[in-house]
Amino acid sequence: MLVDAEIDDVPAAEPTRVGSRRGLAYLGVCLVLIGLNLRTVFSSFSAVLPEVTADAGLPSWAVVVLTTVPVTLLGVFAPLAPVLARRFGAERVLLGAMAVLTGGLLLRPVELPGAGHLPALFAGTAACGAAISLCNVLLPGVVKRDFPHRLGLMGGLYTTAICASAALGAGFTFPVFRATGQWTAALWFWALPAGVVLLLFLPLAIRQRHARHQTSHGGVNVWRSAVAWQVTLFMVLQAMMSFSVFAWLAPILRERGVDGGTAGLIVAASIVLQMLGSLFAPALATRFRDQRAINTVVALMTGGGFALSIFGPTEFLWLWTGLLGLGQGSLTAAALTLIMVRTRDGHTASHLSGMMQGVGYGLGSSGTLLVGQLHQATGSFAAAGVLFLLVGSLAAVFGYRAGRDRFVGG
Repeated sequence: MLVDAEIDDVPAAEPTRVGSRRGLAYLGVCLVLIGLNLRTVFSSFSAVLPEVTADAGLPSWAVVVLTTVPVTLLGVFAPLAPVLARRFGAERVLLGAMAVLTGGLLLRPVELPGAGHLPALFAGTAACGAAISLCNVLLPGVVKRDFPHRLGLMGGLYTTAICASAALGAGFTFPVFRATGQWTAALWFWALPAGVVLLLFLPLAIRQRHARHQTSHGGVNVWRSAVAWQVTLFMVLQAMMSFSVFAWLAPILRERGVDGGTAGLIVAASIVLQMLGSLFAPALATRFRDQRAINTVVALMTGGGFALSIFGPTEFLWLWTGLLGLGQGSLTAAALTLIMVRTRDGHTASHLSGMMQGVGYGLGSSGTLLVGQLHQATGSFAAAGVLFLLVGSLAAVFGYRAGRDRFVGG
């Protein structure tokens, strides 16, 4: 599932210059640590959302925007990543992205005289979303390029780190708030690990030499493929549910009477189960030429788990969110696995990945937007539960169609 964003470069991008096995191991650690910072911005904000809203006096529309913008930017900036890598080199673009991410995390809680917290929250959140988008696109290719003989190990570590980052943000933000009494300190805390990774990666990235590259053209036009659109719409629907979990599951639990610390632990446990689902689903999916059954089942598990987290008896919340976690992790992995099993070559896989990320994250952000608007209009999350029963059902339909044994380009 590691798709190279530099696959169309002419001449081909060179491996990172590290000089020794120890240097290569250092690079691997840096890449995994970058992955460990790519989801805390989503889950940390939702963990203290009631405190932020009350203390900063955020209007309801601002809450909706703040939970939607970073996901939208994942799609908006995705096409820019290969262009920047071609011009400056993937390592330096990753370094710049980590600098922007650190700056955004530092800016996010700032209170401006006379303007309050809202401007900095908007600007910092947008900066984080743009930076994460660049890392999302470039990191898999760097892992694939520099660790060709350790793809299983590095791919597993990298994807696990991304899931772990969401769990850490959900599980530790509220305890930091409780210890300090300030939501600003709880959000500032996440700039620390990002800044550490920035400093660790700095000497390695700045000494890289980079030659200008051009783009090769040709191959399958994925935008004209019915199969590619079925896979992409499957990705859109899973993204709607995935990022809504990061943004809204903790507030949903707290509205149901769960205290902030317990809600954070429940969300973290759900995300850990996502990690298990993401490990097993690709292996199961690739055992067969047809993925219709697994796509349908995990889509219904996710939509059902989300709805039960809202409607189900509170004494079984750990069970409902566990079902949601297993379903969501499996669903995300199943959608990404289709990049490989529905394409015949690396070029087509890379282009399909770009299409899925641009459209998938861009339209997938509508999930967080709709949940926020429905809550604002109705005063509860009940309508969101109905919404995700519908979204899960639609994901099952498109997952069934995308899972047929067909290829992009025929």
